[in-house]
Amino acid sequence: MFEAIKLYINQEIEKEALLKSLLKLGYQQEDFVAGEGDFSHRGNVVDVFPGGFEDPVRIELAIDKIHNIRSFSLITSDIISEHQMVMILPRKRQKASMRRMVFSGLGERVPIDNFVDIKGGDYIVHINHGIGIYRGVRKVKEENKFKDYLLLEYADKDKLYVPVDEIHLIQKYVSFYKRSPKLSKLGTNTWQKLKNKTKKIAASYAIDLLQMQAARIKMKGFAFSGDGDWQVKLEESFPYKDTMDQTKASGEVKSDMEKPKPMDRLLCGDVGYGKTEVALRVAFKAIMDNKQVAILVPTTILAEQHYNTFSERMKEFPVNIQMLSRFKTQREQNEIVKCLREGVVDIVIGTHRLLSDDIGFKDLGLVVIDEEQRFGVKAKDKLKKLRLLVDVLTMTATPIPRTLYLSLTGARDMSAIETPPPDRLPIKTTIHEYSDKLIKDAIERELVRKGQVFFVNNRIKGIERVALKLKALLSDNVSIAVAHGRMAPKELEHIMLEFIKGNIDVLVSTTIIESGIDIPNANTIIINRADMFGLADLYQLRGRVGRFKVKAYALFLVPKGYPLGGDAKRRIRAVERFTELGSGFRIAMEDLQIRGAGNILGTQQHGYIAAVGFDLYCRLLREVIQEKQQN
Repeated sequence: MFEAIKLYINQEIEKEALLKSLLKLGYQQEDFVAGEGDFSHRGNVVDVFPGGFEDPVRIELAIDKIHNIRSFSLITSDIISEHQMVMILPRKRQKASMRRMVFSGLGERVPIDNFVDIKGGDYIVHINHGIGIYRGVRKVKEENKFKDYLLLEYADKDKLYVPVDEIHLIQKYVSFYKRSPKLSKLGTNTWQKLKNKTKKIAASYAIDLLQMQAARIKMKGFAFSGDGDWQVKLEESFPYKDTMDQTKASGEVKSDMEKPKPMDRLLCGDVGYGKTEVALRVAFKAIMDNKQVAILVPTTILAEQHYNTFSERMKEFPVNIQMLSRFKTQREQNEIVKCLREGVVDIVIGTHRLLSDDIGFKDLGLVVIDEEQRFGVKAKDKLKKLRLLVDVLTMTATPIPRTLYLSLTGARDMSAIETPPPDRLPIKTTIHEYSDKLIKDAIERELVRKGQVFFVNNRIKGIERVALKLKALLSDNVSIAVAHGRMAPKELEHIMLEFIKGNIDVLVSTTIIESGIDIPNANTIIINRADMFGLADLYQLRGRVGRFKVKAYALFLVPKGYPLGGDAKRRIRAVERFTELGSGFRIAMEDLQIRGAGNILGTQQHGYIAAVGFDLYCRLLREVIQEKQQN
């Protein structure tokens, strides 16, 4: 069976032979590449979109040799990056793409992506020889034949030639320190000793993880009943067709709930992929067994939106749903707290207010945490205690470091929603120097098609001046409003409801809109001073648009003539590069590499992660966990 096509710079190959090979791998010839599994050709150029890749690849031939291999944008056709080589897997294996293996941790082999991400000059890790530098593909003569080898450079300029069919032994080096790693020395046992020591250190951490798992298993939780008729009726009322991943994730969470041990499951899914619907269904399941549900969200606006969604979907059923946030008066809050203790409230949706000392429940059965990384240290400490007492579902688009490790090593249960909703399109993302004309044109383009616009300013100070400037740029009949977290609750609530109804054309806001707000008619977002935002923030903000089946636009503005710092440039370029639907995991990884991760697993563990790289550390930790589980 045809396994894969390995292509590299200066490789001798005829165009017709390449086209035939693509057909044998199950790729479909089209006039233009439009999605995974397509290929097209014109002149000496062959475009192909390999399964599991972020972007299509353009292969340029010159006299039956490969001259260039480049990733390009499906939307603009602009060249994104150049590569020394690429491996194209059969289209039939598309469902087992690298990213799916990453999310499963089993593959509101390796965890690093395909070899196409490695380019000349990158640090790599060879499992048997350690950390080196990738120097490209070289031809080596063997028995009167030339064979292709990957050239790796080690300490003292020593070179290692690796046959291309051993590519699986090499991964990109990823650490969370900003400094470069120390190159390994060939011909010594130093690397093997370091691997063995790392495995021993990982073993101590694995024991802690397994003890935590064992404690949860021994804890007597509540075994929820199977789905009843009302559960089926609620799920059938979902106005959209479930994606395959949504159905699978719902099933996994409900299966956990029906077991006698407390659930602690992570649900990863990109912005707008349907995590809230899963939460809604399992919350309903909990109250069908007369248990109470707490849904914890990071912002008042998201609490309001979840409250509206849950209330609308459950209006046919005798369910008491309340919201607890600063949108409520103190008197209203006191009454809700009283009703929680008495068991009158079935579902409460709220911000960190739900973690206050005065909050109590008559019979809490399920806690849903939306975007855990948005909560502070004190809140997370309280959440840790909850995990041993009740079923907990944590939802996120960009996993936090510790969660990432626990999931990749199989030490924590995880579900993934990777399938985008039907008809969802990638968001066209561009970076520009600040320009009044550009802003005016972008807003007017959206308004012409009867849409709405987010204009995000990273500071409250001066936000009113920004709104006034936009009013001066645009015609008088354009409605502009301001929203930020220091506004009076009722005023903020009123503005957001007006925007949701479509009565406001342009909303000038801070990052208060970052998490969860879903307005299908808003499909242009302009982010001012994008260089001041973190990578995960930029990704979440961009996710506020493109939530319907119309083309969406994200414009990242940077100061005119202002040289961007290295990290800021890398953050913005990363979001521009990761336009494919479902890039949350890669954004999380990129963010960790850019800003460093601190001692996320303690000083000792972190040092060894840096010594052998994230990928190999995860493998070793997973090995240890599996060994100890078998024993």
